[in-house]
Amino acid sequence: MLHAALDRLDAATTELDPPFAALDLQTLRGNARDLLRRAGGTPARVASKSVRCRAVLEEVLGPGLTEREGFRGIMAYSLREALWLVEQGARDVLMGYPTVDRGALAELASRPAALDSITLMIDSDAHLSIIRNAMGEARVRPRVCVDVDASLRVGPVHLGVRRSPLRTPDQVAALAHRADSAGFAVVGVMFYEAQIAGLPDSSAPVRWVKRASAAELATRRGAVVDAVRAVVGDLEIVNSGGTGSLEVSSADAVVTEVTAGSGLYVPTLFDHYRAFTPQPSLFFALPAVRKPAAAITTLFGGGYIASGPASTSRVPRPVRPAGLRLLRNEGAGEVQTPVTGRAARDIPIGDRVWFRHAKAGELCERFDRLYVVDGETRVEVPTYRGEGHCW
Repeated sequence: MLHAALDRLDAATTELDPPFAALDLQTLRGNARDLLRRAGGTPARVASKSVRCRAVLEEVLGPGLTEREGFRGIMAYSLREALWLVEQGARDVLMGYPTVDRGALAELASRPAALDSITLMIDSDAHLSIIRNAMGEARVRPRVCVDVDASLRVGPVHLGVRRSPLRTPDQVAALAHRADSAGFAVVGVMFYEAQIAGLPDSSAPVRWVKRASAAELATRRGAVVDAVRAVVGDLEIVNSGGTGSLEVSSADAVVTEVTAGSGLYVPTLFDHYRAFTPQPSLFFALPAVRKPAAAITTLFGGGYIASGPASTSRVPRPVRPAGLRLLRNEGAGEVQTPVTGRAARDIPIGDRVWFRHAKAGELCERFDRLYVVDGETRVEVPTYRGEGHCW
């Protein structure tokens, strides 16, 4: 599938001068169908940070950015982004992270449609205080969702990302009660099990961690939801999961929705999961600009390093021509990226090399447009950056 997608992209962009990023629409649509298959009928919320292109969000959710064929709503990463998405028609935006942007909160308070459409994320009394102070009038009743720590604890060892300080049913219910009493509408809880969703099945210990975490969370998640419902009533949202854990999260009857985004583009960090076969849809091309040695070709740009721990897993990977690799002492550079390997000596100056990025939507911060290829048709669509936004 990778080769077929690249064949289509290469043919449709022959006259373009790289660097540029290109998206194979046929593969993206197949990836969307596969995400829904893996979600098993549980609605899927689209993580915008893993997309960062309004046209792609519209492809998945429809022109109104609401829902289509099993996808429902957006998980945003910035309140200013969420406000902009509501301007574009979105009516169900869940913040994936807390915000302390007082200006954006004040704007939210002044926009009735946004207040009805955006759910803020909280995990502390400090968030409640900042939101209320920024939004002013007590009669404004913001929608909030409580973020719950979904990591695995093995004795003193913390396995997972550092997110919410709330873990036990009593802790979560207590904050929900205080929020409700302070005039907030508590509409949901969220659990992001990064140690399942974000870890490839690379070894037996990793697979053990994922199984143990799924078992522990299945019990604790239900207890948390019951405790919160006891103090605020029924919940609209019980959100869980990510591209790497859709089957696990959707198997829990208490979960009302799962979240996915990276699975639409499928960057290299998702190459070694047992639950699905990666079908990358998004690539970027760099031009060959010089030959410092017979077996080395130097490309222009390319230092698109992904976020996370500094390691080779965050570096872009050359995929066409096959058999290329980065130089250990240079890697992918800001203005030049040398490649070597069996194919390097045959790349002429002026030719192109195709790469895959390590993380999904972050590539869109490097380009102001994507060239979207549907068979023999090619269109240009702006990324968030191309629309003048950097969140």
